[in-house]
Amino acid sequence: MTNIRNFSIIAHIDHGKSTLADRLIQKAGLVEDRDFRDQVLDTMDIERERGITIKTQSVTLPYVSRDGREFELNLIDTPGHVDFSYEVSRALASCEGVLLLVDASQGVEAQTLANLYAAMEHDLEIIPVINKIDLPSADIDRVKEEIEADLGLDSDQAILCSAKEGTGVDDVLEAVINQIPPPSGHSDGPLTALIFDAHYDPFRGTVVSCRVFTGHIRPGDTLRLMSTGGTYKVEEVGLFRLPREPKDELKAGEVGYIIAGIKTVGDTRIGDTITLDTDPAPDPLPGFKEVKPVVFSSIYPISTEDYQNLTDALEKYKLNDAALIYQKDSSAALGLGFRCGFLGLLHLEIVQERLEREYGQSIIMTVPTVEYHFTLTNGDTLSVDNPLYYPDPVTIEKAMEPYIRASILIPERYMGVVMDLGLERRGVNSKFNYPTPGRIEVQFDLPLAEVIYDFYDRLKTVTQGYGSFDYDLLDYRAGDVAKVDILLNGEKVDALSQIVHKERARTRALQACERLKEEIPRHMFKIAVQGAIGGTIISRTTIPPFRKDVTAKCYGGDISRKRKLLEKQKKGKKRMKMIGSVTLPQSAFVAVLKSEGK
Repeated sequence: MTNIRNFSIIAHIDHGKSTLADRLIQKAGLVEDRDFRDQVLDTMDIERERGITIKTQSVTLPYVSRDGREFELNLIDTPGHVDFSYEVSRALASCEGVLLLVDASQGVEAQTLANLYAAMEHDLEIIPVINKIDLPSADIDRVKEEIEADLGLDSDQAILCSAKEGTGVDDVLEAVINQIPPPSGHSDGPLTALIFDAHYDPFRGTVVSCRVFTGHIRPGDTLRLMSTGGTYKVEEVGLFRLPREPKDELKAGEVGYIIAGIKTVGDTRIGDTITLDTDPAPDPLPGFKEVKPVVFSSIYPISTEDYQNLTDALEKYKLNDAALIYQKDSSAALGLGFRCGFLGLLHLEIVQERLEREYGQSIIMTVPTVEYHFTLTNGDTLSVDNPLYYPDPVTIEKAMEPYIRASILIPERYMGVVMDLGLERRGVNSKFNYPTPGRIEVQFDLPLAEVIYDFYDRLKTVTQGYGSFDYDLLDYRAGDVAKVDILLNGEKVDALSQIVHKERARTRALQACERLKEEIPRHMFKIAVQGAIGGTIISRTTIPPFRKDVTAKCYGGDISRKRKLLEKQKKGKKRMKMIGSVTLPQSAFVAVLKSEGK
């Protein structure tokens, strides 16, 4: 075990994690130059286009040090986005050390701090690396000051490198073998292995990524998953090279994969402990928890005939993404669909884009909502994530909404606009830290419902791209919420209903009415578009009718002749309004749902 090193690379989004991983893989000679492509560990098109890592990936790198010793380096590449913070924590629990990457031009940002604290919680060896030193805007002295002041690390230990050009990569590898301790544990005791990821292979079933802490596992063993109690016979174990490399056994301290005929990714839980069925470990490894969705939205096919195709697509998608939760749902306006739960807004966007791109589905998503808790007058408590199930307002005694602790790192000059944005979104308990001269960390307690619309976009706009944002879920707090309904000619459209804070109700209702006015085509009769809370109308706009000029044939003559024709037309319009129905195009839903709050 003395020649094994398990490490991870952590950084803020777009600080060069995947590029550094590429250089390490090339240095280890795992991929020929002619077969190499950028972001070699990122397997999805969407990851390459956006330049983000969505799935945890790991790879075993053979390395010969400068003094001739052979090492096995296990790199666990983690997602950078806050939605996947639980996966990151399980990946970190599988390591003994991390490379903390800091961009030489951007400096320390919000998630750099969040990731540092996560690494400290696991008592990991932290090696600071200053990346992108080749940029003209790189300011290495300032970044070293920030590493000392913000992170409390020794900046003299920081390694300078440019992952793009490959300079300093040898120093990074030498630091990994010299500063990160080898894994502890022994191969004689009962097996304990931590699952930090799983992905679906259409030919082999679920491929489980795990770190073995004690014991060993071989093909033919029967393993047990400690949280579900499921038992499976091991078919193959091995290391993650490019591609997978089977081995006779996985021993304590190693990171590798297990294939055991597990049908779906949902049968495994990230953070669960694997043990042997014949000789089980007494206790599971600490830190496991169920991942709960925080953002909810309904998905409907644009054409009702595509419902079966959408069902098949979601079943196939669920094989790859165990975090997605869905159940059947229906709407009077949009027909049959599914109510889905997501880890956050980025997760929602990724699911939507992958369904459209990989499975060819044309879908409509309703306004994202969060889960509210209601205490009713009869003492019952109710959890509501769909406006359709909003209880009768008379029976509500108390409403609770989820809050987050948002950390925003900005240059000092943007403090005023960020404070305004935070207060506009009902931010409370604002705190300030001044990590280095010219930079401020602002902390707010914010309702999650105010963040899931367009908070991140607005923050990037007001700070001209310099603001970085990170958040943790806090708790539920009392809030004054109401259900806003949209009425067309007095008829409720349930798919457009939303639960909002009463302060925001009129603004949101006005926005929805204005967008519907733009999208709904004019009819032969006048259409009233209204926003209402219960029986109280809080906003209204009117779509004017098409109107034929019935007086055109009257040349001169008595005014009463014209009036008679106009009255006749008026009665006709009134009768038409009573029996006519409003055709609501799909684009109207998309316009209201996609651009809500912007």
